[in-house]
Amino acid sequence: MAVAVETPLKVETTEHFWITLKDGCRLAARLWLPQGAAKKPVPAILEYIPYRKRDGTRSRDEPMHGYFAGHGYAVLRVDMRGSGESDGLMWDEYLKQEQDDALEVIDWMAAQSWCDGNVGMMGKSWGGFNCLQVAALRPKALKAVLSVCSTDDRYADDIHYMGGCLLNDNLWWGTIMLAYQARPADPELFGEGWRENWRERLETMPFWPALAMHHQRRDSYWQHGSICEDWDAIQVPVYLIGGWVDSYTNTVPRMLERLKVPRKGVIGPWAHIYPQDGTPGPAIGFLQDAVAWWDRWLKGSSNGVENEPMLRAWLQEYTPPETTRLSHPGHWVAEQSWPSPGIEPTHFYLNKDGLAAVGGAEETVPLCSPQHLGLAGGEWMGAGCVGELPGDQRIDDGGSLVFDTAPLNEAMQILGAPELELEFTSDKPVAQLCARLSDVAPDGKALRVSFQVINLTHRDSHAAPTPLVPGKRYKLKLILNACAHRFAAGHRLRISLSSAYWPLIWPSPAAATLGIVTGVSRLTLPHRRPQSIDGSEPFAKPEAAKATPVTQVSEGSVTRSVSFDISSGAVTTVTDTEGVFGEGRQRFDEIGTEVLHNIRRELKIAPDDPLCASYACQQTYVQSRPGWDIRIEVKTRMHADADFFYVSGDLDAFENGDRFVSREWQEKIKRDLV
Repeated sequence: MAVAVETPLKVETTEHFWITLKDGCRLAARLWLPQGAAKKPVPAILEYIPYRKRDGTRSRDEPMHGYFAGHGYAVLRVDMRGSGESDGLMWDEYLKQEQDDALEVIDWMAAQSWCDGNVGMMGKSWGGFNCLQVAALRPKALKAVLSVCSTDDRYADDIHYMGGCLLNDNLWWGTIMLAYQARPADPELFGEGWRENWRERLETMPFWPALAMHHQRRDSYWQHGSICEDWDAIQVPVYLIGGWVDSYTNTVPRMLERLKVPRKGVIGPWAHIYPQDGTPGPAIGFLQDAVAWWDRWLKGSSNGVENEPMLRAWLQEYTPPETTRLSHPGHWVAEQSWPSPGIEPTHFYLNKDGLAAVGGAEETVPLCSPQHLGLAGGEWMGAGCVGELPGDQRIDDGGSLVFDTAPLNEAMQILGAPELELEFTSDKPVAQLCARLSDVAPDGKALRVSFQVINLTHRDSHAAPTPLVPGKRYKLKLILNACAHRFAAGHRLRISLSSAYWPLIWPSPAAATLGIVTGVSRLTLPHRRPQSIDGSEPFAKPEAAKATPVTQVSEGSVTRSVSFDISSGAVTTVTDTEGVFGEGRQRFDEIGTEVLHNIRRELKIAPDDPLCASYACQQTYVQSRPGWDIRIEVKTRMHADADFFYVSGDLDAFENGDRFVSREWQEKIKRDLV
């Protein structure tokens, strides 16, 4: 965790005010100003997200934005239209309206007496997405962006789909958005009319879990807001941050390769967390690094930021595959350019007797995994929680085709995205494949290094999938997730193939048997040559400004379980949290408000029946202070038959124990080769 330090400048914070847009909509904002900005204007930084500045991201905002302000920047944290204390309604993520509002906010910032006209934009996750999207629109005042845990392709790398497969986290995230968007504006800030505003939000709220399910292929819905549609639209410097336990890391090397502006990227061992608090550790002095970035591009300082390596990455070592880790062993490596000339392809053929440098006899090997295979896969997106990491892959290898190398004679480093060229057949028109790359220790334990899933109807295109012809032989090129890993001498590399990966992805309508053609299928690894500067420490120790005062009212927890019904074979996975990420009930002392967000997820499936799969998600959100007690209860459910998905939800909003509004949703959505 970052250590609180005194900043060079004192900071004045404005808790709340509104920015009025041209259409009359008011966006709620919080402002941090450095001492002296009223007389000598300074550059400004914008973070623009829907997660509530007042009582949502407060504990994150204060130490980070206070730090930037204490180093000479005005920092503005804005709640998007339809969220927090802002006016209006929110209909979906990354809409044109969202981006247009951001353009107005940036123009407003540049025109303020405390701003010198230079604006930067930053954010993590949603805020990391939209700072890239806004940069592509080229507002005059925007001079640089800093994007953390984001994507350049909304279909390929976001919480809805992976490889054309429906992620089960789509329901989890959609249910979170129902709970989040059901929260009222704080009456202490919004004033009279807060109940009318709350009622309107509740009664018009879209059914968030179903929105992405109406777009099961990469259509115009996903093209909008995906900056990979036009890399050249971005004309300002870009700093990209990712983490190996996060799910958005592929963005970093892709954008470094394709952007033409000054750019740099850092990928650490972290989950979906800002790096000054990064876990698994080590965390880094990200805020100091960010200040240097802003100093170069917003203040014009000649500090050499543009001459730093284009990519720094934490090269990970083997560690026993425990599902909770506070740190991950490894060291920093750097590449001056990307793609790097120091990385060359090394090939391993999938032969019937293992992985080898030379292809063996051609043979078709059947593969039909139990539908519950994937229980050791961990969460799709790490968030720094207990039990979220992939476990020992031997749990899943029993239902997979497994290909091992001989023990390595010498260590091998990889940095980048492994690729799998596979020839296969299927006996069903819709089928899935999961490929996992593992580091197998001499004691047999297997640590997952990278993986990827693919809906095989998307083998040629996510925009125009086509059903498989049973018995026909196909070629597939599958790009696994980017990774950085050192395989030690004496360890083995393993590729494991399965035809299911539950509970990460929703299963195909029927259990398919694939035929994997060995001898010609091969794995290509991005083999990196070690450099003399490897292992040097490029970052300072993590520090931040003073944290916002928080009282822990009740402790949090995360529990996870898997149960097997011996009679039926059914498998049930359950996750229960006290606090959305296990943080428990907390009180923000400055505003006297307590918050609690509990989640329960229950997923069921049988090993031989994909159509019995079900998912139920239940969430409770509490905002409370004397005289004002808000409780939101949300329940969502999902199942499917061969032709349709069935998604339903219930929402109840309570004020001081009395039901305020109830909503119900039921949707029947046709399966589109998913």
